[in-house]
Amino acid sequence: MKQDLEQMDKDFVLHTYARDYTHFVRGKGAKIYDERGTEYIDFTAGIGVNSLGHNHPKLVESIASQAKNLIHTSNLYLIEPQARLAKKLSEISGYKMRTFFSNSGLEANECAIKIARKYGEHENRFEIITLKNSFHGRSIATLKACGQDKMHTHFAPFPNGFIYAENIVNAIEIAKNRKSVVAILLELIQGEGGIYAMPRDEVAKLREWTQENDVLLMIDEVQSGVYRSGEFLCANAYGVTPDVVSLAKGLAGGVPIGATMTNKIDVFEPSEHGSTFGGNFLSTSAGLCVLEVLEAYQKSGELSENIAFFEEHLRELQAKYERIFLGISGLGLMRGMQTPSDEILGQIIKAAKKEDVLLLKSGKSTLRFLPPITISKEEIKEGFERLTKALDSIKI
Repeated sequence: MKQDLEQMDKDFVLHTYARDYTHFVRGKGAKIYDERGTEYIDFTAGIGVNSLGHNHPKLVESIASQAKNLIHTSNLYLIEPQARLAKKLSEISGYKMRTFFSNSGLEANECAIKIARKYGEHENRFEIITLKNSFHGRSIATLKACGQDKMHTHFAPFPNGFIYAENIVNAIEIAKNRKSVVAILLELIQGEGGIYAMPRDEVAKLREWTQENDVLLMIDEVQSGVYRSGEFLCANAYGVTPDVVSLAKGLAGGVPIGATMTNKIDVFEPSEHGSTFGGNFLSTSAGLCVLEVLEAYQKSGELSENIAFFEEHLRELQAKYERIFLGISGLGLMRGMQTPSDEILGQIIKAAKKEDVLLLKSGKSTLRFLPPITISKEEIKEGFERLTKALDSIKI
């Protein structure tokens, strides 16, 4: 059966992924099982998507309950959970913003780009500065927004208007000398760029400078948002209020969703932007459920306790395998461990899989951890015990 499915995938699915043909069939919490019944500790959460882990009873109930009534009607009509989710996002972030809903992170960033372009059009300001090693999506525009040369091959011509800065200080220097700059777009923790967290003092100075010079600060929270940093938004953890925030991944716990929040509440007129599926009954109901669970989880103190417990295991791992791990980066439950080379990183991920632990790679030879936000201490402990066994087999 599995062999037939694998061949079917190879024959009929476009080859855009270096597919691992493990066939997962069910999950519970941070554990996921293949068709043979093998149990894995999932430190990937579907690349940061399954914020409540697998098969969370409240999310399952929310999805099933909504599906019994309405899944989709289109944005031509009032969608109650969409309005409630937009209100919740404003309240829980502490930002007075309105939200546009879409289906993914790249769509959330496309909307952010359009907000910036529309905002600056009367002064002919259209350029957006992004940072080196950034990642913002895979559409033509968001690919061009990525500050990585490897993203700019094969699909030219790309749209103009994106400038790449080495870092935040350099971004300010560039903006000072270009009257056409309308916005600076950045990840506070770079996901594909080695799980690199921006310096707090530089972020504070950037926010101050952008406010004084009417340049939009747009924060890509597609991966770092929805409590992954320990706060609802990474921007909350940094103590800054951006003009635009893009969200996706963990917001609906596995149901596709994107969200673009902005304080430029009247930037669009009807028909200037839209989405057929975005913000439908199913996705926004799931989003409301996820936020209800995670808000209570954070307020209870469990989230901060588990983050500290996770960090403790990361430090112990680095101390024990100091030749394998050169440093720890990131924030909250978005963490990276730097390794000496991509070759060693690949060995670690492969060895971990043999010990039934799922892990991810990031840029700069970095091992990436994105466990479910609600992962338990028991699951953390078991996952690191298995990872320790895997690391014992690595020879460098």
